[in-house]
Amino acid sequence: MRGGFTSKLHCLADALGRPIAFHLTVGEAADCKAYDALIDQPERAPDALLADKGYDADAIRTDLAERQIEAVIPGRSNRCVTIEHDRVLYKQRNRIERMFGHLKINRAIATRYDQLAETFLGMVHIASARYWLKFVHAA
Repeated sequence: MRGGFTSKLHCLADALGRPIAFHLTVGEAADCKAYDALIDQPERAPDALLADKGYDADAIRTDLAERQIEAVIPGRSNRCVTIEHDRVLYKQRNRIERMFGHLKINRAIATRYDQLAETFLGMVHIASARYWLKFVHAA
């Protein structure tokens, strides 16, 4: 599978912003395409899913309701009916954004020079292990 400049990295993280699983979409794929690959990853189902507007789809909201997971996803601007979300809980999403910022300190991840998705994802795993070690060493 090709990677390169058009690849997009998706991450499933815990409440502290520590990565659990990564998924890579290539090309001009929509964000919601990564949902199915990531939602079954954790051993324990989360209480809530915090995601950006790219994951605002009726199918995702229905699946989360069936799994009894709270959807903390703001509605897209083109929705006819506005959907409310927990704004206080949504602010916790900044932990994931900060985690991506820490990963992008590595030049290979920030520039996405790898031509193959597997090599890019391998570099992401190495960088996330280095990031995770900071938590372990601090404890």
